Amino acid sequence: MDIKEFLDQSAGKWFSQRTNHYLSSVPAQSGKSDIIIEILSNEAPEVVQLCQQYKIAPASALCGVKANWDGIMAGDAKKQVGSTIFVPVPDSDKPNHGQLLRPMGNSNKTTVTGRYFMARDDSLTMITEDETMYSEERLWYASPNLRFRTNIIKRFGNFSLTSFCSEIRMGITKQAKTAQDAAASV
Repeated sequence: MDIKEFLDQSAGKWFSQRTNHYLSSVPAQSGKSDIIIEILSNEAPEVVQLCQQYKIAPASALCGVKANWDGIMAGDAKKQVGSTIFVPVPDSDKPNHGQLLRPMGNSNKTTVTGRYFMARDDSLTMITEDETMYSEERLWYASPNLRFRTNIIKRFGNFSLTSFCSEIRMGITKQAKTAQDAAASV
């Protein structure tokens, strides 16, 4: 499987069960959420805007991935609702490796560059780091409608978190058409 096939397979609505383990004295937490993943063409306004922030030609982007989530952790009264987008830009020498363009959420930085790679076992690993944080997320499929995700987050200053998620597909969203697809259907 290549990176594009992996991302295309991710499109849809997923039910996620999550367990967080804090590497301190805080007990483990569990939670659940609904996640909707959309695959955007490299011509989508959000993708073009993010590429421009990084000074990268949108045509070199593979696509955009937009994720929306709505969930809650056990013991929390407040729901966790949000969204993000990332844009994979393949390395011309190694197509299953590349840059990962992401906006920064609650930071003074507007963007952060990460990297990704597809392993021979068809897992996707995405790594994002800066001077204050390191995040490594690994995703893989047990079947087309069941995937797993692990995450390690290290914030410098003694905060570390690991998590494990099992995600079940609940529905498929319609993928955005590229200009080439639209022209072919006319």
